[in-house]
Amino acid sequence: MMRRAVLLAAALLGISAPLRADEAVTVPIQGRDAFSRPLPGLDPAQRAAFHAGRSLFQQVWTVGPSEVRPDLDGLGPLSNRQSCIACHVKNGRGEPPEGEGDVLRSTLVRLSVPGGKPGGAPPPHPVYGDQFNPDGIPGVPGEGRATLIWSERVERLADGTPVALRQPELRLSDLAHGPLGSEVMTSVRMAPPIIGLGLLEAVSESDLLALADPDDRDGDGVRGRANLVWDAARGAFALGRFGLKANQPSLRQQNAGAFDGDLGLTSTLFPRHGCTAAQTACLAAVAGVGPELDDEQLDLVTLYTRALAVPERRDVDDPLVRVGEGLFAAIGCAACHTPTLRTGPSPSLPQLAGRTIHPYTDLLLHDMGEGLADGRPDFQATGRQWRTPPLWGLGLTAAVADRATYLHDGRARSPLEAILWHGGEAETAREAVRRMPSLNRKALLAFLDSL
Repeated sequence: MMRRAVLLAAALLGISAPLRADEAVTVPIQGRDAFSRPLPGLDPAQRAAFHAGRSLFQQVWTVGPSEVRPDLDGLGPLSNRQSCIACHVKNGRGEPPEGEGDVLRSTLVRLSVPGGKPGGAPPPHPVYGDQFNPDGIPGVPGEGRATLIWSERVERLADGTPVALRQPELRLSDLAHGPLGSEVMTSVRMAPPIIGLGLLEAVSESDLLALADPDDRDGDGVRGRANLVWDAARGAFALGRFGLKANQPSLRQQNAGAFDGDLGLTSTLFPRHGCTAAQTACLAAVAGVGPELDDEQLDLVTLYTRALAVPERRDVDDPLVRVGEGLFAAIGCAACHTPTLRTGPSPSLPQLAGRTIHPYTDLLLHDMGEGLADGRPDFQATGRQWRTPPLWGLGLTAAVADRATYLHDGRARSPLEAILWHGGEAETAREAVRRMPSLNRKALLAFLDSL
């Protein structure tokens, strides 16, 4: 008991007041709807646009012309789901399939092949495109069936505590256009939560680049790198900050890309369907069809995702939480999960400008080791690199989701499992957690639960 008390007391050294999220951009809510509230202070016109965007985000899109709502048709010809909310359940995380017979529904599979330009977009598969879509409209066959097969092993922490870690293996079957070939690169991606995205978009590019340390000048073993990606609106490369590999430069492009890839809805940003030459039924279905999502609809959905508020932290004055906060910084987690950022100008939503926020991310790419590698490059991102995910709202995941899962493919069933999968630049922090006395580990997890 004495040793534990000393460790806890040592962890408290140097901590002043715990970090609190800015009251102007957070909402005091918990429970199932914790990720569904608008930013405080929206004016009446902004609130009306927010609710209109929410309606489109929740809309089940239709296949063909509708006399009642002709503005809501255009689904497909290939798709993953019929609505945005079907993957981002309650604006939170998706969930991977659990059993061998379950198909991917709020999880998708990216596809590419080798041979792209250095630093460029990953080349799509010549037959199946850049995303595996299992569903097709009448007359257009879906591309096949995607399932995950789980294997599990047990690791023991230094104090003997067993932790079960599971890993997915992707299985693609019933392929409509034949085998994908041995060179195909795949990446399983679970839908991430969408709170606070407008705040992350408002952080200045210069501030994020200042956090980058690709040559590890400070010698801490952490090498944050920026991803430079294609900005379709500007027709130039720009800093990537959205997507699991930071492969999208803006919320508008992120949303347009999701409408295109997941729902098969084109826009002025992505005006062409992704049918390949081998997908003749797909090509026939889209002949002569213009953009199905108009600019106003895309702008409304973007306003909705930009204005979703972050829930307030909880239990910030709890001594155990404060100890965990100190440990989080002391073992190096904060080197990537940057606690505090400052937003710059935000012409599209002025309420986001000039705010001190606590997202616990640097929005940069980090090598996470071979255990989490997907082997699929994406612009500047290597097959071992992922963008640091924001941690705000982490402790409410279980309240919002039907099943709480973590990491890019949902393999982790708890924050502790997620930590133990960390490698590469995060290996030192992971090993520190592995060696922790149980009371310190409890404090660290209590801090994560408070976010």
